[in-house]
Amino acid sequence: MQPLFRALSGVLAVGLFAGASAPGAEANAGPPGRSTTTQGAIDWKPCPQNAAVECGTLRLPVDWARPSGEGFDLAVARRKATDPDRRVGVLLVNPGGPGDSGVDFAVRRAKSHFSAEIQAKFDIIGFDPRGVGGSQPVKCSQKLLDQRPSAYPRNQAEFDRLADFNRILRKDCRRHSGPVFDHTDTLSVVRDMDAIRRSLGEKKINYFGHSYGTLIGQQYAEQYGDRIRTMALTANVDHSLGAREFLVSSAATTEDSFHQFVEWCDRTSSCALHGRDVTAVWDDLLARADRGEIRDPENPDQLLTANAIALVAFKAFYGPDGKELATYIAHLDAQEPKDHPQQSQQPQPRALQGKEGQTAAEPFHAVFCQDWRFRPKDYREFARLTEAELRAAPHMRGSPRVHAAVAGCVGWPNEVNNPQHRLRITEAPKILMLHSLHDPANHYAWATNVHRQTRKTTVLLPYEGAGHSVYGRSDCTRDAVDDYLTELKAPSAGSRCTPAAKN
Repeated sequence: MQPLFRALSGVLAVGLFAGASAPGAEANAGPPGRSTTTQGAIDWKPCPQNAAVECGTLRLPVDWARPSGEGFDLAVARRKATDPDRRVGVLLVNPGGPGDSGVDFAVRRAKSHFSAEIQAKFDIIGFDPRGVGGSQPVKCSQKLLDQRPSAYPRNQAEFDRLADFNRILRKDCRRHSGPVFDHTDTLSVVRDMDAIRRSLGEKKINYFGHSYGTLIGQQYAEQYGDRIRTMALTANVDHSLGAREFLVSSAATTEDSFHQFVEWCDRTSSCALHGRDVTAVWDDLLARADRGEIRDPENPDQLLTANAIALVAFKAFYGPDGKELATYIAHLDAQEPKDHPQQSQQPQPRALQGKEGQTAAEPFHAVFCQDWRFRPKDYREFARLTEAELRAAPHMRGSPRVHAAVAGCVGWPNEVNNPQHRLRITEAPKILMLHSLHDPANHYAWATNVHRQTRKTTVLLPYEGAGHSVYGRSDCTRDAVDDYLTELKAPSAGSRCTPAAKN
């Protein structure tokens, strides 16, 4: 997922917004989040970045089990339907992550992402999930983040240092972020989303969720299925997986994307590696990086690790952008060995001068570690998981994204706000799922497994090509979503979308 990759790389798009907080309901009647009372209205104002879009905030409880307790301001943006006479309703959107900004999506990206038909008929509503962007973001000390140890401990002592660091970082982030840090799980976000529905005065919503946003959609359908008109989910997440299944399937789909790249390069004359044994070039490049022989072209004093190179490839698979990746690999491969003192391949801490007291947005693990009970207890268990990853992806050496995600939860408390479980959707209408057969991040089996769990409720439309995003891949994928959202026409069982020519 691009948002997930950006989150793990420490880059987060944070949407700036304007708007006054509106008071929420003081209490909910019945179970948490199932209130039928009217939610406080959002005070909409033109967004500073784009006056054509409205921004505002909604005051919500930090802990839905204590609705009268401490609150926070949820950032929301609205891009009104361009043809009010044909307006169908609201379309809530989450672009993924965890950590991507829905406000930024509505303000900057929605116009180019969705078709004119969708923009004509729906008010597109983006929101920053709690802990993200403008919704009381999770922040951590930059100085501490710069000292993060390797996610690949080699023995029990290094595993213990990783656990100790994660505990220290968690404490630091909680101190800088406040009580919301302990309630950034997806189930809490789902309850926030229903509060948005109430604040808009809508009996039912439409929802589009991508990647990690599919988990929000799935759990909303579990909790509030009767409040959905339509729901389209692309690049689906399977929240029923254990640690080994999660890691191995993630590694396998990353490895599959590598083989897709190799096949593309073999048949494409414009590939910078065309005519060469691409797999051998790649394996040799990572081996040279292991020996400390590959330097960062943008920072010649810094050595590149094999993991850092794999991360670049992983990101390129999202497009997929084989041409750019092949050029990058060829450039690194052409480096001449130089005599120089051996340098550490561990990422070097950035200069700390002037960083005392500085914080950075870091919501990923605050969300991920509260949604997944992944807690390897010692080096032996973690090493077995890593070995299983390597067997599933010997050329990519596992999934750089998911390995780092699980490593970041080492040392966290065992309690999880929103642990994995099989989906139990009982009241929702038909839900449309789309997924690429060659998704580099979310294995296609995740979609089929979710579909099996919800067969009476979901219809799965495979896209037979590569890449992570699905909606805009082809006329087939775009039209399927548009017809479903606007006309309630879901594809028939067994339908498929063939790869776009550009793949």
